[in-house]
Amino acid sequence: MEIIFPEIHAMEGVDQRKDYHHKDVFYHTLQVVDNISQKTPNIWLRYAALVHDIAKPATKKFIEGIGWTFHGHEDLGAKWQKKIFMRMKLPTDKLLYIEKLVRLHLRPIALAEENVTDSAIRRLIFEAGDEIFDLMTLCRADITSKDPQKIKTYLGNFDRVEKRMKAVEERDRIRNFQSPVRGDEIMKICSIPPSKTVGILKSKIEEAILDGIIPNEYNAALEYLYKIKDEILG
Repeated sequence: MEIIFPEIHAMEGVDQRKDYHHKDVFYHTLQVVDNISQKTPNIWLRYAALVHDIAKPATKKFIEGIGWTFHGHEDLGAKWQKKIFMRMKLPTDKLLYIEKLVRLHLRPIALAEENVTDSAIRRLIFEAGDEIFDLMTLCRADITSKDPQKIKTYLGNFDRVEKRMKAVEERDRIRNFQSPVRGDEIMKICSIPPSKTVGILKSKIEEAILDGIIPNEYNAALEYLYKIKDEILG
């Protein structure tokens, strides 16, 4: 493993300091792969389970009173995938899929809180797109506690997140959406040629929908465009 996949090899080992212990990332990862393999035959979803915590050794930090932390390991792990794919000659058409799952694998956990806004739910659905279901499968597999009550609690949290995602998606149709007002219409209304400004205006409309400022509807988006265009165009 040290030769074939050194990033995985680096996860092996248990850190201990005072009363703080962190479970071995390597063996945790193997458990996640085992868990997900019972739920899906998708080899790339299984691969995502293998690499989801791959950057933990590089982001490991001890904070007094808290213990071991791995802040940013999801973003760094996603960033590493390109070089890993190139080195191992993996099919590049799977790269974006793996990057997305690694980058987002902590997000559903944060959405389990009772006071999370619909806006946060919309953003996760938007960012995950068609991979939202695979992402939730990965998150469920990531539960490796030996405490049955903790497992029950975590799974219940994910059930709640999925219920809210379904309600938000049915109402707002966010998954894979784009601005209801398309680029050619923006150019016509604003009397501008194809340019970066067109993209900025589309993004402003999309952000307003994600933030819940306007509904994901054409008339509301068109009205919002007229409201913001002079400010953007200067």
